[in-house]
Amino acid sequence: MADKKTKAAKPATLSGDALRAELAKSAAERVKLTYQHNVAPLKNPMELRRLRRDIARMKTALRAQETSK
Repeated sequence: MADKKTKAAKPATLSGDALRAELAKSAAERVKLTYQHNVAPLKNPMELRRLRRDIARMKTALRAQETSK
C-alpha cells in the first residue's frame, strides 16, 4: 500500500481514468470507516479526516484535468 504522505501529491500525476478509480476506492473506504466509527470508536479517528481530504484533493485534480481540455 502507498505511504499516506505520498498520496497527497499523487492525484495531480494520475490520468483521468486512474483518478476516477482511486476516487471510487477511497469513497468506498470512507463509507466503510464511517460505518465502523458509528458502531464502535475507531482506533485512529483521524483516518476519517485524512480520507475526506484525500477525496477532496482527487476531486480537485479531476476537475482541473477536465477544465484544461
